[in-house]
Amino acid sequence: MDYKLFDGEKITEVNDNIKLIQRENGLTFGTDAFLLASFIKEQRNGIAVELGGGTGIISLLCASRNKFNTIHCIEIQEDFASIIERNARLNGLDEKVISVHKDIREIKSANIGVEVEAVFSNPPYMKVDSGKRNGHDEKFIARHEVCGDIGDFCAAAKRLLKHGGYFYCVWRPDRLTDLICSMRENALEPKEMCFVHANTKSAPSVVLVKAKKGAAAGVSVLEPLFLNLDNDAKTLTERAKKIYEECNF
Repeated sequence: MDYKLFDGEKITEVNDNIKLIQRENGLTFGTDAFLLASFIKEQRNGIAVELGGGTGIISLLCASRNKFNTIHCIEIQEDFASIIERNARLNGLDEKVISVHKDIREIKSANIGVEVEAVFSNPPYMKVDSGKRNGHDEKFIARHEVCGDIGDFCAAAKRLLKHGGYFYCVWRPDRLTDLICSMRENALEPKEMCFVHANTKSAPSVVLVKAKKGAAAGVSVLEPLFLNLDNDAKTLTERAKKIYEECNF
């Protein structure tokens, strides 16, 4: 397989036997990305866009499960846009996952060639002035709203989606108001929401939200997802285990 590793890069095998090129100074594959990929509904003949692709893992997981015909993976950092392209090639998914080096604040449906059925994102969740400044710009940009806040991500989704298309997002519960307000400002009506907890005794750590462009008001709060047993932090609950096995909620 034609791929190349550069200094500071490594290959890790993750879910679905995907081989993932990652940077040592960048964010690595984690639970949030996998849960979002599982939360995204299948539209096999549809075209989708990922905003802020990083290594491209969410797009790769969706592509490996044939959730969409084509996924355009948007990434502002040139090094990571290259990683997305190489990861797609490494896994034989380069006809399904297309790397696009572009700012999400500038992306339009004309850049894709069509309005799409779905947009998804694991966007930066921290304000620029919050949290400790990471010494590596790659992680800082991935975690903080340096290259666009949640309003910019929702505005991009609005520009890209056809009427009735879906926007999927994984987000922090303590900033849920920011997400909901930004969605509504961009004609994206929240339709489904699922809070994810480490166990039944823990507060939610993330929330998964599905919104529909141009829909009427009305949201369903799904059964919460508890990842691990209360008495064993290393053992998945049966529901979590099924999600990990099937990459589907």
